[in-house]
Amino acid sequence: MPQTDLADEQSPEPEITEVSDEQSPTPEITEGTTDAPDTGITENTADPAAERLDAPGPKQPGRVRRFLRHRWISRGLTVLACLIVFAALLYPNVLKRLTPGSFTRIPVEAAIGIAVLIALPRRPRRVTAALGGVVLGWVVLEKCLDMGFFQVLNRPFDPVLDWVLFDDAYDFVHESYGPAGAFGAVAAIVLLVTVVLGITTWATLRVTTLLGEDRRKSAFTAGGIATAWALSLAFGIPTVLPHVPLAARTTLSYAWDRASQARDGIRNEAAFAREVKVDAFQNVPPTQLLTGLTGKDVMLTFVESYGRNAVEAPNLAPGVDPVLQAGTAKLKAAGFTSRSGWLTSPTFGGGSWLAHSTTMSGLWINNQSRYRNLTASTRLTLPSLFRSAGWDTVSVMPGATRAWPEGNFYGFNRVWDSRNLGYTGPKFSWAPMPDQYTLKKFSEVEYTKAGRKPLFVEMPLVSSHTPWAPIPEFLDWDQVGDGSVYNGIVANQPTKAEIWTASAKVRKEYGKSIQYTVTTLVDWITKYGNDNLVMVFLGDHQPSPVVTGDNASHDVPITIVAKDPAVIDRIASWNWTDGIKPATDAPVWPMNTFRDRFLTAMSEGSH
Repeated sequence: MPQTDLADEQSPEPEITEVSDEQSPTPEITEGTTDAPDTGITENTADPAAERLDAPGPKQPGRVRRFLRHRWISRGLTVLACLIVFAALLYPNVLKRLTPGSFTRIPVEAAIGIAVLIALPRRPRRVTAALGGVVLGWVVLEKCLDMGFFQVLNRPFDPVLDWVLFDDAYDFVHESYGPAGAFGAVAAIVLLVTVVLGITTWATLRVTTLLGEDRRKSAFTAGGIATAWALSLAFGIPTVLPHVPLAARTTLSYAWDRASQARDGIRNEAAFAREVKVDAFQNVPPTQLLTGLTGKDVMLTFVESYGRNAVEAPNLAPGVDPVLQAGTAKLKAAGFTSRSGWLTSPTFGGGSWLAHSTTMSGLWINNQSRYRNLTASTRLTLPSLFRSAGWDTVSVMPGATRAWPEGNFYGFNRVWDSRNLGYTGPKFSWAPMPDQYTLKKFSEVEYTKAGRKPLFVEMPLVSSHTPWAPIPEFLDWDQVGDGSVYNGIVANQPTKAEIWTASAKVRKEYGKSIQYTVTTLVDWITKYGNDNLVMVFLGDHQPSPVVTGDNASHDVPITIVAKDPAVIDRIASWNWTDGIKPATDAPVWPMNTFRDRFLTAMSEGSH
């Protein structure tokens, strides 16, 4: 039986005799026959050599990959990766430092990183580089958060305590710019995080490949960077920026600061757990509390973003101060007496609830952790102390759009918010309703009710909340109605997009918002306030740095207004300024001291 599947080297090579055409008879082929004539030799149909020639070779790289592998393009990408790592190591966390001069420094972290990577075998080196790229990207993102926090809250981002603020930030964007704006903001953040982490990881891996090609040269590079850095530090060589040394340890210092911040946060929680238990009024009988205010309606009113700059800054005071002076005169003509001073707020540019809780609890609440621990405690607050002394306690929260369980902690019997105040008009950016509507509605549902008990009321007014556009107009009180009258007013006001093109425009509109709220508040007191009214109104915090600029204080004005002069006599020793505009040299107290000072002045035996 003939073999039909043998390799070439296994088949004996037959002897071939050369013949001419004449000597080689052509076999006769019958028409219709498909088989070749039998030659006596079986054809090997599986030729391995032919198979190797016909088999596909290795896959060729595509055009993009061939382009990227081009010598000059590859070198360019490597240089780009080095620049990215270099820039990430020097990236600042304050917006005004984001200048070319900040990147003309020598980062010591580069020398350390090179030394670590070249000391590792190939696989651990690449794993370490990838992790390092992620960490480096995360540090850049945290510095971007710092920039935003400095611009809004005048402080850096706290990586331990501030994550909860993103929920409030989302609500602010949603309420100010609508669902599309909120979705766009979230999408932009996700894209930014992905791009930054991807780019820094790619860059560190590419640089690591370069370092592994010649460890000796890489070691010399690390040594050169370290030497240049040490000499620059020793001789104090500056950069092109004044007071900025050439030797940089930006990333190491930043990481150390953040670790210290986390450690301090843990210690702070332990310290707060001790603070919250110490209360000078914990064992005071209710019959001895607030006797100087018996029968009085006491209102604690926070004016959003009403800071010291509104009263004293040259670009704001010319608009605000005449309103304060006119308000003082109007109150005096109506038989009211007023005194004003300064409090130092625990927050800046935002975080109003921290200021509210500080004022009412007598504790320094400057971060979310302390706020959570406070509201989970049994600490006595101004509302709870007033309630125990016989007052009916009410909170009016026009900015609240959902349930507020903290109201139970503070000791409020009722909470009025944007859902039950009956407003049918348009929103004013973040503010669900104008302050004039809030005060008018409060008069209807609480203040003018017959046969009621004396009230203690906490009321944050929100028309001066960022972004300060559009701003309501002050109306005749009889025109306010259900709020629908404001539809035409909103249509004639500048939009956020129009005013947020320049800081000067923003400051101007902020000043207008303070003028509106102060005008509204004073007019409500003179129109609706009875002989038993005691009004305490104060700012919660300064506006954001876009209004105040850098290095502004945390001070806010505070004013007490009363029809009964005996109430004002009880605070005579405070040396506050006559009127609703505090003098520059009026006393400045930490905001957390107000509760105890007020309780002491208004309680038995203090007069």
